[in-house]
Amino acid sequence: MNDSKLCIENVHTLLQDAETRLRLNQEVDGSNKSSNLNEKIPHIKCTNSIQPYIKNLSHGPRFDSSQLVPAQMRKSANGITVVTDPVHTHTKEKDIKSTAGPDWFDLPRTKLTPELKRDLQLIQMRDVLDPKRHYKKDKNRGKIPEYSQVGTVIQGPTEYLSSRLTNRERKRTLLEEVLNSEKQSGRFKKKYTEIQNAKTSGKKSHYRKLKESRTKSSISKR
Repeated sequence: MNDSKLCIENVHTLLQDAETRLRLNQEVDGSNKSSNLNEKIPHIKCTNSIQPYIKNLSHGPRFDSSQLVPAQMRKSANGITVVTDPVHTHTKEKDIKSTAGPDWFDLPRTKLTPELKRDLQLIQMRDVLDPKRHYKKDKNRGKIPEYSQVGTVIQGPTEYLSSRLTNRERKRTLLEEVLNSEKQSGRFKKKYTEIQNAKTSGKKSHYRKLKESRTKSSISKR
């Protein structure tokens, strides 16, 4: 009996606790609803209304022409416009492209001729012409510069006669100077014979030359 009384009392206490919790929850919900209702609803401004594109006039409905073009474009269309001469602008672009600009002392565009092409090739192959001198590697080898100019070095009056070139040594082009220096040094001819000897070694012509040189040396000894 005592156990049953305790169980009934526990049930009553649990029910009372549940009722109090429900009341508290209802009070909190009611306060939240009242606070939400008290908040102000923002008003919508009706000043920026959309104007209709079609107007009803006495002689019938007509389309509003002011809505076709925006106000900024209409203002620029009604204003004064400066017309540029296309021929003048085209010639200006040509003048700008014909030189390298003031930063490069207005170097003119390269007018390629066969003589200039040969001279440029010789300049790019200067390390081959004189292997004892070391030059900076040229990444643009084989390419013709877009802007270039050919000039003549004028010797100063203070230079001594021994440092000046004679009329025989002075040539018109770089190619003529290279050929003249080759006649004096004979380096290219010597290099060519070395390459040919290396290529023809082991062939019949090589052995014939060896035999001829041996026979000549034996005859000279006798």
